[in-house]
Amino acid sequence: MFRGSSLHTIDLKGRIIVPARFREIIKADDNNGIMISRMDSGLVAYTLTEWRKIENRILSLAEKSDNMRRFRRVFIGGAFECPCDKQGRILIPPMLRQYAELSREIVLVGVLDHFEIWSREKWEKENLHMEKDMKKEEVRNEIAKLGL
Repeated sequence: MFRGSSLHTIDLKGRIIVPARFREIIKADDNNGIMISRMDSGLVAYTLTEWRKIENRILSLAEKSDNMRRFRRVFIGGAFECPCDKQGRILIPPMLRQYAELSREIVLVGVLDHFEIWSREKWEKENLHMEKDMKKEEVRNEIAKLGL
């Protein structure tokens, strides 16, 4: 499982160093790469095994609405397979870097079955937004269902 967050930099070529604790999970998947797509102004990164599960769930959905077609088009159509190099780096394709506005400082965030890649600025805004949401009763009730 991917857990925790850490600050990193993205180099001029668009490469990031994947933390060792995340690389271990990727290698345990019997692969040496990840699938990266876009969501919520950031990037989501899945092991290849988890990505296949997502694709199978999407294929099995009976729902063929306009919204689902658009979602598939953007989420699956915008995904890239990104192998890890010998130094534990992955190259983020230009299209994804542009979408997430990744420049120099980035944050990698473990979210259990995947991890996310954010620009530091957007990550800080996301945290502030969540802090405000935590004051809303409906959000607090949802979190309380977890027993927290």
